[in-house]
Amino acid sequence: MTTRAGFVALIGEPNAGKSTLLNRMVGAKVSIVTHKVQTTRARIRGVALEGESQIVFVDTPGLFKPRRRLDRAMVAAAWGGAADADVVVLLIEAHRGLTEGVAAILERLPEIGRGRPVALAINKIDRVKAETLLALSAKLNEAYAFDETFMISAEKGYGVDDLRRFLAGSLPEGPWLYPEDQIADLPMRMIAAEMTREKLTLRLHQELPYQLTVETENWEERKDGTARIDQVVYVAREGHKGIVLGHKGETVKAVGQAARVEIEEFLGRRVHLFLQVKVRENWLEESERYSEMGLDFRDGDG
Repeated sequence: MTTRAGFVALIGEPNAGKSTLLNRMVGAKVSIVTHKVQTTRARIRGVALEGESQIVFVDTPGLFKPRRRLDRAMVAAAWGGAADADVVVLLIEAHRGLTEGVAAILERLPEIGRGRPVALAINKIDRVKAETLLALSAKLNEAYAFDETFMISAEKGYGVDDLRRFLAGSLPEGPWLYPEDQIADLPMRMIAAEMTREKLTLRLHQELPYQLTVETENWEERKDGTARIDQVVYVAREGHKGIVLGHKGETVKAVGQAARVEIEEFLGRRVHLFLQVKVRENWLEESERYSEMGLDFRDGDG
């Protein structure tokens, strides 16, 4: 029996639904899903099985116009992930159509797509009429000769199985890259930190867009089968600390409870989660923070 394995890069603008699609394909919540843009920093990989194929997804940060060092490193990681992949999927939102951002991605696709299959996935199809979808698909295929076009809803699951089958068949023949029961190659400490960061992002909305990061400082396995997890929320300014803590510590407490529930669901066992909030003024300029997020500090130069 022939096995196949390889890497699939999901590229697109921020908030196009890449993380939702990855989680749907893998069947578990591996990458952060939130309504705020640019939340996927690390190149998180999820592993999906389809027949005899093992599909390893590179969930790249959304492609946007970079302003700060972190932004530049994220965009460099996104294009790097696409250039290293066996198959590329451009994901766009049906109701937003051919935006400036999508046009900029299409310009770079000939260079990235050379020698590898590139599929177009139009997401959130339930938001527009059929004729609008067909016109959009025609316009995009005129701009770039995609190998296949898929109409999907990552959230509801429409069309996702067809896309997964296409990807499985497009991968190179070869042995599987990961053990069968492994769904992500990020260490659990980092996945837990990302889950907490998602809860903070959802809770704080516009108040603290990207000026915070979460690190798992300590992970202790206990004899009773539970785990104690200590995490630190780093903020860039003293004023941000109060926002994260909230009145009488209510915000951080609610965030901790929500994150604990999700980490427990993911692990399938009980955890004790403890959060601390600390100010680290220059964390956006510290190279080790970038390594932890799977980004290259040097890509932020210039």
